[in-house]
Amino acid sequence: MAFDELKRDLMEADVEIRSYLENSEEYFKLRVFKTLMGAVTSFTQLLVVGAIVFLALFFLSLALAQGIGTALGNDYYGYIVVGGFYVIIAILCYLFREKLDRPLLRKFSKYYFDEV
Repeated sequence: MAFDELKRDLMEADVEIRSYLENSEEYFKLRVFKTLMGAVTSFTQLLVVGAIVFLALFFLSLALAQGIGTALGNDYYGYIVVGGFYVIIAILCYLFREKLDRPLLRKFSKYYFDEV
């Protein structure tokens, strides 16, 4: 009698453990999907907005270079001034790249470690 009761309890425990593992696996899949989709949508938005901003910046830079060149009497000087400005910005971004990494890590860790 006690052996049959123990056997039944062990079988019920086995069924419950299997159910728990299957539900945990489904939860993990949903969690990974949520994280990946958050990253994909963020990357897509960044790519689209970045492309539009890049084009706008490109045309504004051409216009600014033409304007400065006209004011200085030579278009070449205008392009040198605008190019030099972008080189300075690039150097500053390189020097402060660690400070630029922190906000990105915080933003993406929020998506990854966000508790449901």
